[in-house]
Amino acid sequence: MPKSVLEAIKLGQWDYEPPEVPMELFEATDAMPGTRAKLEVMAERLRAGLPLWHPLDRQDMEADPPPKTRQKIRPKPK
Repeated sequence: MPKSVLEAIKLGQWDYEPPEVPMELFEATDAMPGTRAKLEVMAERLRAGLPLWHPLDRQDMEADPPPKTRQKIRPKPK
């Protein structure tokens, strides 16, 4: 059983769904979709074994910035 989306992709498991993580355990981002900043946040989340998207991630230019829920993403211990 894969432990992350990246591992599932490497194994060819295209229907893999990671376990749910309470949104309070990782920070939403103000980075706009498609920007380098958003991709960097998503890569950091992937490395930490977290969901790629947070329910409060910024969706467009008119949206208010998301509230801060945590200081920093903490990677899973290996």
